[in-house]
Formats: sequence, C-alpha cells, structure tokens
Amino acid sequence: MTRQPARHKEEIAARSNSAIDDSRQALFDLSKDIHSHPELNYQEHYSSSALAGFLESCDIQVERGAGGLETAFRATIPGGGGGGPTIAVLAEYDALPEIGHGCGHNLIAMAAMGAALGLQANAQDLPGRAVVIGTPAEEGGGGKIRLLEAGVFEGVDATLSSHPFSNRTLAPTTAAEGESWSLAMVGYRYMYHGKAAHAAAAPEAGINALNAVIHLFTGIDALRQHLRDDVRIHGVITDGGMAPNAHLPRSVLYGKQEPLSESAGG
Repeated sequence: MTRQPARHKEEIAARSNSAIDDSRQALFDLSKDIHSHPELNYQEHYSSSALAGFLESCDIQVERGAGGLETAFRATIPGGGGGGPTIAVLAEYDALPEIGHGCGHNLIAMAAMGAALGLQANAQDLPGRAVVIGTPAEEGGGGKIRLLEAGVFEGVDATLSSHPFSNRTLAPTTAAEGESWSLAMVGYRYMYHGKAAHAAAAPEAGINALNAVIHLFTGIDALRQHLRDDVRIHGVITDGGMAPNAHLPRSVLYGKQEPLSESAGG
C-alpha cells in the first residue's frame, strides 16, 4: 500500500468526520435502542438485526448469520483504490445477566457503525477493503473464537475494536486523570469433590462439597483487605446443588482476577 501524503490524509479524515457527524443522532438512537433491548450471548437477535439493518440502510452489503451463527454478521465495504489490506472493525452487542449493558456494548456497536460510515465516505479512494464483523457472545460465550474457527476472519489483515471506560476504572496511584488503563484478566475454575448423601437420613455419610466453596468465598473476602487498589476479584458459584436436603458430591466456582500489572496479585 502506498503511503498517502499528509494533505490527502487530512481530507480523508475530514470526510470521515463529516459523514459520522451527519449521522450523529441516528447513531445515538441506535445505541439507545440496543441499550433498551439487552440480550444475553447468542440471543442477540434484536440487536444483530438492528445493526445489520442500519448498515443495509446505508447501502452497505451485509451477510447475516455469518459463520453459521444466527446473531453474527459481516458487512463489506470494498475500496476503490486498488489492492490492499483487509481491515476488520468489530462490533459487540451482548449484555450481562440481570444488569443489562453494564459493559457498554451498545456503545461498542455504535462506534463500529460510525467507523463504517467514515470508511464508506472514503471507500473510493482507499486501497483494499474494510469489513464490519458483528461478533456475538463476548460475555463468556466465545463468539469470536467460533467465528474464527468458521473462517469469518479469513483474509483479514488487522482488526480494530473499542471499549468504553470511566474514570472509576482507573488506578489513581499510577495513572493520571484522563489516562486509560486496561486490567489484565486471569480466570480460575475451582471444582471440589465430596460424597453424596441424604442430609436428613444419613448426614454423617456425606461430605458436602458446597461447604468448601463457601469457605473459599469467605477466604477471598478476607483477602480483599490486602489487595492493591487496582486489583479486582469476582466469582460466582456455577454448581451449588439443586436440593437442600442433599450433601453435594461436587461444587464449582468460577472466578476472575483483574490486576493492572502482573505482580498486583502477589
């Protein structure tokens, strides 16, 4: 790809900004619409359709159900400047259980749509092509992995994405106000094995695995008072039993540690 002169770059940026500003309200409305319809991973039928429909309304060709996933899509913006790289812009739009769009995926989706408009405004002058990939199931569902395995990213030279943040996610002791930091994330799955027994008829014969998980939770709570300000630890019991009158033969906890640096948890 030939290097564009500075003046040409400025013209491209101006056209992109103008196209995005012209659709400013439509983009805001789309974000609010998705925010009002939170959907869990692989269930994002409303959001996926709304985003694909938005791109189609802008005369951008969209393949719905990309990679065999019903709530995925891939839109293509061909460049008119000859051969060049394929750049992918990623859109996320799934929500969290109970709290909805707490991670702001509606904003990620809006940003991807804005990027598509900016690229489309300059497509005739740009080499290569741009694709907008709608990636479902970011919140624990592994959507991008399934799309990768299905070949949706085949031929893509680079991907671009974004994520909103607030100053409440900053580490105030090491980052100046206005600077953005991302926390590393390490996942753990703890599985305790006990011995099944009826809790009323033969409690002495059982070993309740749930007790071990509860003790782990209380231990983590005690640990928090010794953690640095930039460390977060979260956990959920994914298998805590179904009946109160049975000692569990197995109990499972899934947790995440999110430190700013590698040594934060040490």
